[in-house]
Amino acid sequence: MQKFLFELNRDEDFQSRYAADRRGALAGFDLSDEEQRALTEPDIGLLFHIGVNGQILMHFAAFHSIEWQDYLQQMRDGIDTHGPVREGVYAVTGYEGVEAHSDRLGQTSNIEDGGN
Repeated sequence: MQKFLFELNRDEDFQSRYAADRRGALAGFDLSDEEQRALTEPDIGLLFHIGVNGQILMHFAAFHSIEWQDYLQQMRDGIDTHGPVREGVYAVTGYEGVEAHSDRLGQTSNIEDGGN
């Protein structure tokens, strides 16, 4: 999946093929049904949960005109909906999302408490 996204992020011809036929552009990549669904919808939260690298995923989100704050929220929503990241660097480090980490440390978000 990361290879698919890497290619999509770098190749304008591939981007055109994906824009014209999302499902067809997936041909030739060894992807599960879940991965295919996440890439065709697109479902940023599910892709993050699956373990897509954030650097690669942010370009995919931008390709779909997803604004930065919405992208970040969709990642948080993916954790809430699907559970912790299950593969990749975030899974290895045990990353469960900002809220879970802050809760464990007894911290509150600056957003929630007005920056105080």
